[in-house]
Amino acid sequence: MNGNDAIAFNLTQHTPKSVINVAVLGAESTGKTTLCRDLAAHFDSPWVSEYMRTYLQAKWDDEQLTCTWDDLLPIAQGQIALENKLAKQVAQTSDASHYLFCDTSLFELMVYSNWYYGDCPIALEQAALEHHYDLILLTDVDTPWVADDLRDSPHQRDEISAYFASQLNKHQRPFQRIGGDRQERVQQVVAQLTDISNI
Repeated sequence: MNGNDAIAFNLTQHTPKSVINVAVLGAESTGKTTLCRDLAAHFDSPWVSEYMRTYLQAKWDDEQLTCTWDDLLPIAQGQIALENKLAKQVAQTSDASHYLFCDTSLFELMVYSNWYYGDCPIALEQAALEHHYDLILLTDVDTPWVADDLRDSPHQRDEISAYFASQLNKHQRPFQRIGGDRQERVQQVVAQLTDISNI
């Protein structure tokens, strides 16, 4: 399948208006998953895991192969399907705070596609730029790099982080940098969400 063949994929975002969705973006091994877990625990809310890791780990375990261009749209489909499912669940709860914390988004997948391939499938780029998040966080490169089967850029995290910031600015996506230890990061996001809730 060609990476631009989007006929079989639905990348539409469905986030009910009552849900405040937060996208956590950044270079590898900068604490995105940890932050999502900590925020979900703090607010007693769900978080959306990074589908790409599940998808690529299975590919590595089964075939010892890494990501290719043709994997991008299936990964995008899996990511937004999981996000939509959890957003619907959040909206149906009776809790006062309807937060959904997303460990990555299609915007991040678009950024990495351009970083690694110098291009991005048209359908992925269109969807990534159409999707909306109430708060976008960019994690600082202030955590130790931890090796695993999928990570490959221990010495490029600062450069990749700068590229993320440039792409967010290019596409006029306001974002907040989040750094410090685990507690400090959570406190920063709580303050941001308090401001949003008071609007």
